[in-house]
Amino acid sequence: MIGHEPQAEGGPGQQRPGFPHLFSELPVGNVVLKNRIVSPGHDTVMAEDGQVSEQLVAYQQARAEGGVGLIVMQASGVHNTARYTYHVLMADDDSCIPGYRNVVHAVRPHGCRLFGQLFHPGREVMESQDGSAPVALAPSAVPNERFHVMPRALTVELIEEIVAGYGSAARRLREAGLDGVEVVASHGYLPSQFLNPRVNLRADAYGGTFDKRMRFLDEALAAIRRDVGDDFVVGVRISADELEDDGLSAADALAACVRLDESGTVDYLSVTLGTSATLAGSDHIVPPMSEAVGYAMPHVARVKQHVGVPVFAAGRINQPQDAERILAEGLADAVIMNRALICDPTMPRLAEEGRLEDIRACIACNQACIGHFHLGYPISCIQHPETGRELAFGRRRPADNPRTVMVVGGGPAGLKAAAVAAERGHFVTLYEAAPRVGGQVLLAEQLPDREEFGGATSNLLWEAERAGVEIVTRTTVDMGLVRERQPDVVLVATGARPRHPEIEALGSPVILDAWQVIGGAELPAGRIVVADWNGDWVGAGVATLLARRGRHRVVLAVDGYQACGSLQQYVKDAHLTALARAKVDVVPLVRLFGADDDAVYFQHVLTKEPVVIEQVSGLVLAEGHEPVDDLLLALAAAGPGAAEVIGIGDCLAPRSVEEAVLEGLVAASRV
Repeated sequence: MIGHEPQAEGGPGQQRPGFPHLFSELPVGNVVLKNRIVSPGHDTVMAEDGQVSEQLVAYQQARAEGGVGLIVMQASGVHNTARYTYHVLMADDDSCIPGYRNVVHAVRPHGCRLFGQLFHPGREVMESQDGSAPVALAPSAVPNERFHVMPRALTVELIEEIVAGYGSAARRLREAGLDGVEVVASHGYLPSQFLNPRVNLRADAYGGTFDKRMRFLDEALAAIRRDVGDDFVVGVRISADELEDDGLSAADALAACVRLDESGTVDYLSVTLGTSATLAGSDHIVPPMSEAVGYAMPHVARVKQHVGVPVFAAGRINQPQDAERILAEGLADAVIMNRALICDPTMPRLAEEGRLEDIRACIACNQACIGHFHLGYPISCIQHPETGRELAFGRRRPADNPRTVMVVGGGPAGLKAAAVAAERGHFVTLYEAAPRVGGQVLLAEQLPDREEFGGATSNLLWEAERAGVEIVTRTTVDMGLVRERQPDVVLVATGARPRHPEIEALGSPVILDAWQVIGGAELPAGRIVVADWNGDWVGAGVATLLARRGRHRVVLAVDGYQACGSLQQYVKDAHLTALARAKVDVVPLVRLFGADDDAVYFQHVLTKEPVVIEQVSGLVLAEGHEPVDDLLLALAAAGPGAAEVIGIGDCLAPRSVEEAVLEGLVAASRV
């Protein structure tokens, strides 16, 4: 859940003893934020045909109701050429105004301020609109590494058109009733491309010297001011360091921040790290749990030391205690807590009320937030699937007829189902065969750089306990116990077990599964082969775990194009980095065939030819899972007159925590 509660601090004007800085007001331009917590601009994949949707309004309303001080709407394209995804929000014509106005009406009653983001990606085009690749634009014809886009150099006429687009988009957002706008000059997008001398190779008035490279951003801000005046908040989001050799340097970024501050055209700076243009640089857009909490603060603090306008800080800040410390130390003036608010929209209100134990802490798994975005689906959270589904599950519907509910299995599916059912008024008992609830999360948290994942169980367990669920451990449920207790409803969440495929085994090869290795089973010294069927955290995590012990040379043999192929990119990159640093050899495109005392045999999935790994002392199976569905099948066969039976999670089909928790929510909402 959460760390130690900070010590109380005295002083006039504070609103809560533990968080005097976090819940103090912050003037930004001509508006005042009620607290220092910011929900930043992030693509929700909830726009429809470039317009604000009903779901997007509900999403932002939930954050406003939860007590956040400022919401910055997701990036809005300022020009038709800014369509970097098929689901981008647009502000390039007046048709956008009613949708934005709906968001204003939804958040304003809660004392929340609302800014919009003004955006052009330049060469950072992720997707096509219709399957055909668009012409991407940039200051110069310099390609990016991540999307392998070769852009066309902008003409001066088109630059002037895009600059005017910033002004007219800002005017539309002001007309809709927003409090301000933020120009996205971060993460290697178009303004940053102009600033970067390795991307901007122009020899005209927009390239060459620093002043000329600043011209595009200067003109965009001037256009905004012309269209909205001086009494409307204007900010800039910028990467303090793109952390790539070819990226915008820390020195140039700082010089740009100082220039913006001195010009008087901006009211605040929102500071982050990284760039969209490269694989490693993009990992900082939504840093995974392998990055330390608040890791970007030295970069943010350097900017704050040189400017006078308020500075907003990003960089994996997921707890109010950490946010308070950042503000108390003067590292920033406000804190960006994006995933913390996706995971728990009520976090600000709970922190202000001192209910720290009730806060659902983000674990930076990246699975359903940025992971959904990269797949083109509305964002959500594996711990809180109500996020992104506010219209369907934003309010708990009390049960019309409270019933007795037996939940079998204390993994994520069972815990979520039990909590929701109890919150609705049902009488819920959860049974778990093991000494502790948590299911596979208890294994995941033991792998390298995955310790934080255990928070998923801690958070769900507290939700269930708070709702009044009776939890019984060390108890295996069978048909006899169900008949004895006579529940009205049985929610079966019995999970899965490791899959042991049939393979040819000669002699006495040492074969363990990943669960056994994580649980502490010993393997003989020497070369160990990890056979990875699913390309997820299991195979890669076990391979890294064994390699770091120093007793094994590890080969990760993957039934896919690459290791970690099923993981979100930034998490994948972290795992691939760990594998490379641990000197794990990766063999792709192979399926397990057999093993003997000193070799493991595979078949190449494309050529069908044999692939033999020799001088092996042991084989570890990470070959996926199979459902534990005996009770579910038995209950289903019981016939009329028996309890209502619903299967959820891996006992239906082994998948991930996300599906388990979502199915727990859906099932318990319908009971």
